[in-house]
Amino acid sequence: MGKHHVPTIGDYLPTLTVRTTLGTVTLPDDYQGQWFLLFSHPGDFTPVCTTEFVSYALHEKQFEQMNCKLIGLSIDSVFSHLKWIEWIKDRLGVSIYFPVIADELGKTAKRLGMIGSRGTQTVRTVYIVDPKGKIRLKLHYPMEVGRNTQEILRSLHALQTADAKKAATPANWPENELFGEQVLLAPPSTVMNAQKRVKEAEEKGYQCIDWWLCSKD
Repeated sequence: MGKHHVPTIGDYLPTLTVRTTLGTVTLPDDYQGQWFLLFSHPGDFTPVCTTEFVSYALHEKQFEQMNCKLIGLSIDSVFSHLKWIEWIKDRLGVSIYFPVIADELGKTAKRLGMIGSRGTQTVRTVYIVDPKGKIRLKLHYPMEVGRNTQEILRSLHALQTADAKKAATPANWPENELFGEQVLLAPPSTVMNAQKRVKEAEEKGYQCIDWWLCSKD
């Protein structure tokens, strides 16, 4: 990757050593063998970010069940992070156990393309990184729209299922309007493979609407 290249889907996350509320962490090395969710937020003690942190904390066990760790980031100091986490615990009764990166100079945020075109605040960026350190999903939300934790959990589940089944997941999976919980096979790219797919469908019980649109359980 070039010096100014912002990593995207399919790239390996660059090695980054960061200071967090739980000590120094090296990404992605310290999470090798695990999925992790890296998310930035515009600032501590802000309304939308507070609701997002509470939501992530309340769903942390679901992420853990899918072998996925959480790590936050904003351009605030460790001391600000600690005070905010303390406030969330005292006033809202929710404990934040995942680390939060202190990126006061914005170096990590800039390297990962987490800063909007105006100003210096981080926008709501989400990276899902797989156990090999490869970026598998990237989302950007504007400052005024809070993220949907259920959609991030769904996306993680879909990625892991697609890997396990060597297939793709349809829209709104696992509640797709046509295929329900089934996954989709990659379309054949040659005449020979198309003919082979038709034969495979009969042998393996694939459900095919056409030779290029087949699903399996």
